[in-house]
Amino acid sequence: MHPKSTSSSAVEPKASRSYHDPLHGAITLHASDPDEALLTRLIDTPAFQRLRRIRQLGPASLTFHGAESSRFTHSLGVMAIARRAFDQIQRRYPELAPYRATVLVAALLHDIGHGPFSHTAEEVFGLQHEQWTRRVVRELPEIHDALEAHSAGLAAAIEQVYTHEHPIALVWQLVSSQLDCDRLDYLLRDSYFTGASYGQLDLDRILMALRFEPQSGRLVVAHKGLSAIEHYLVVRHFMYVQVYNHPKNIAVTWLLERAFERARSDLLVGKLEADPTVTAWLLAPDRPLSLETYLAGDDIVFTYHLQRWRHSPDLLLADLCRRFLDRDLLKTLEVTRLPVDQQHDLLDTVRKHLEQQGYSGEHYSGLRRTWSRGYTTYNEGICLHSDNAFTDIKDLSPLVQTLSQPFERTWLLYPRDIHPWLWQTWAAYNPNDGVKPE
Repeated sequence: MHPKSTSSSAVEPKASRSYHDPLHGAITLHASDPDEALLTRLIDTPAFQRLRRIRQLGPASLTFHGAESSRFTHSLGVMAIARRAFDQIQRRYPELAPYRATVLVAALLHDIGHGPFSHTAEEVFGLQHEQWTRRVVRELPEIHDALEAHSAGLAAAIEQVYTHEHPIALVWQLVSSQLDCDRLDYLLRDSYFTGASYGQLDLDRILMALRFEPQSGRLVVAHKGLSAIEHYLVVRHFMYVQVYNHPKNIAVTWLLERAFERARSDLLVGKLEADPTVTAWLLAPDRPLSLETYLAGDDIVFTYHLQRWRHSPDLLLADLCRRFLDRDLLKTLEVTRLPVDQQHDLLDTVRKHLEQQGYSGEHYSGLRRTWSRGYTTYNEGICLHSDNAFTDIKDLSPLVQTLSQPFERTWLLYPRDIHPWLWQTWAAYNPNDGVKPE
């Protein structure tokens, strides 16, 4: 049965639509604004709705139980911040008005190419979400046609944003730079949903300090915003140290990598059950994925397969899947202070012990390095306008100079079963340390 029509005429589109966001309040799009009407049309596409099924922080909810938000919510947030930033700058520089749709659409769609488990999929399958985002904009009719219907050449302009080739640097810098709307939203959002207090930056003051430099076309920051930008970079540093590179996140990623590697091996010898989507993903990148197959992958599809494989006759694959699903993670020991040769010697010792205990040493132990830097000058850095001159923030701030130094840590992963034995082994490497593995 078909629902009865309430009117003989077509239903009029709503004058506005609001998304109630925990960070930004009501994000309202008005149908009377052609740019915002386009955003609404893009949000309603299946490709964008798919982002509801991809967690913003991948499997980090196993570390921070509140980290359940999606790429969908983040993408709306980035667009909302980009609209605030651009509209504020445009009021001072009306000549920027023709670029409004480019900035807002690029901000909205910047993550549309993310795969299952977000960044973890890139590590597991060797695929880069930025490349897939550009393919979506270029090849997916529901996206490309909507952009071109709004204005001819808009799809190409969006690609120029993602490749940092747009002739007006501010247009791409608002979306992808050292101080962009993507970073501003994910630091605030990830802090909120993980319960970490490190991400409380001063968004209002940062946006108020943004300026356009007409001669170069660049995004710059007024000197009065220096302290707010310093705080933003400190926030970014702590979020990487305490959240993104948390040792439990490293352990979760390790398990997923080993599980999908084992699944791929089983698939190649005909010992794995998987649907066409996951089969194609497991064979990538050796066999290129179609855009349709890529977009068919999400957290739900892949988690369902992990649930199936936990009952696999391949006991190694079954155990790796079980460990992920039941959060029976490997433990981590920071070995940064050891020389590299001793780190590898310790790993060899651990693997030999694991083999004696009936484990596969290469699947249940390893070394993982995390590397971060609070600030770099790539993508033209962050430029401050001070004393009628434009200067990189690192040259004005001793704090930012310190944050520019690379920060690297190394972790040993191992099963908790050998924890007592590892205490004794660790003491042999650090006789005067007194610190036991956690």
